[in-house]
Amino acid sequence: MSILTKALTTAAMATALIAGSAQAEDMRIALVVKALGIGFFEAANKGAQEAAEELGDVEIIYTGPTDTTAEGQIEVINSLIAQKVDAIAVSANDTDALVPTLKKAMQRGITVISWDSGVAAEGRQMHLSPSSAPLIGNMIIKLAADNLPEGGEVAVLSATTTSTNQNTWIEEMNKVAGNYPDVKVVGTVYGDDLADKSYREAQGLMQTYPDLKAIIAPTSVGIVAAAQAVTDAGKIGEVNVTGLGLPSEMAGHVKSGASKSFAIWNPIDLGYSATMIAYHLAKGDATAEPGATIPMGRMGEATLDDNTEAAMADPFVYDESNVDEFSSIF
Repeated sequence: MSILTKALTTAAMATALIAGSAQAEDMRIALVVKALGIGFFEAANKGAQEAAEELGDVEIIYTGPTDTTAEGQIEVINSLIAQKVDAIAVSANDTDALVPTLKKAMQRGITVISWDSGVAAEGRQMHLSPSSAPLIGNMIIKLAADNLPEGGEVAVLSATTTSTNQNTWIEEMNKVAGNYPDVKVVGTVYGDDLADKSYREAQGLMQTYPDLKAIIAPTSVGIVAAAQAVTDAGKIGEVNVTGLGLPSEMAGHVKSGASKSFAIWNPIDLGYSATMIAYHLAKGDATAEPGATIPMGRMGEATLDDNTEAAMADPFVYDESNVDEFSSIF
């Protein structure tokens, strides 16, 4: 072998070693969702992948349990700790139950944030809300009231009894319910973010409250199930379904009249923003402390409040005029 050949071979080996080292050093960010197979979270994963591509040195591990339980998420998180990932960004099924496991992750040097549905402060470094709770709470009852000029009875179909974000939004909704004196909230039921149970709960609401005028479902699973229940009951035009949902899943129900309008932030932007925040915290070029700002790429900056929480954006209303435009996106 000539000296030149040896030199070239050595250089090639060095290049391969450097490339392998760079690949090994890619930051691994786990996006832990409430459950797999939910369109909202699949769209969030799309945003996370966009952020990873933009950053260039990030691998996204998209994961979650098969059902919306804290126990399922704890099992997933323990597995991620064992894999020694760099960061965990979780949408929690329970505010408190995940805390001990996430504390263990942070003790092992893993960056932990919550997004969408929060974890108690001691179990994460910061929380990213898709919007502010007061704005969401007002929006979901306003959507019902806007289509009830003479008022009437409305009921809420939520996810689980322990779902952090759902409970907070409903609490905020109840705070401003007095702004809509002709609208009466008559009850709240829980479908556990399962399509069949949510459908049955919506049926039950219509049977329990024969004068019901609207069902507010602040969950992408529940709103679709409720709209289908209204359709199957032959009550389109009598009971309006609104709340938070995905354009791709709600477009048909808007066209049928089962839903006059609904709202949602863009889950693609949410997954993107959570990934950006986790990245900068794990890199150490941002800190999670009250008053701090953390870059979110094209979404701007997250500014943390005294509880180390930040809001991404205001919810956006979808109706017959724009639902088709967005239904092909998410």
